[in-house]
Amino acid sequence: MSDADFPIVIFHNPACGTSRNVVAMVEAAGYAPKVIEYLKAGWSHEQLRELAGEAGLTFRQLMREKGTPAAELGLLADAATEDQILDAMVAHPILVNRPIVVTPKGVKLCRPSEVVLDLLDRKPASFTKEDGEVVVL
Repeated sequence: MSDADFPIVIFHNPACGTSRNVVAMVEAAGYAPKVIEYLKAGWSHEQLRELAGEAGLTFRQLMREKGTPAAELGLLADAATEDQILDAMVAHPILVNRPIVVTPKGVKLCRPSEVVLDLLDRKPASFTKEDGEVVVL
């Protein structure tokens, strides 16, 4: 099966260890994923609606709090609406948690990185994360 028959898109932040591990795990399984650095590319409302919907997540569930302006933007308050969170994610791409992986098997926020294995047709023979943790396959 070629990568054209099983396309994989990873919305990636190269500064994130989990995201780097997911890219490496997919590549170790023999795939050549399309990697989108979303901090550079940005997001559209439609794109985030589609990804969140397919992943079965609310925008609040998809929001990253650590290392983001979520608190100062008031997005952690119970009163923050999904529309407010979505608007903030488009304005501040760092608010979207990562990595989000899209394959023919579905869409998932791959935290922890092993979650990506559920989205693949084949797995790597073995995989060791950057921190030395061996992934049980």
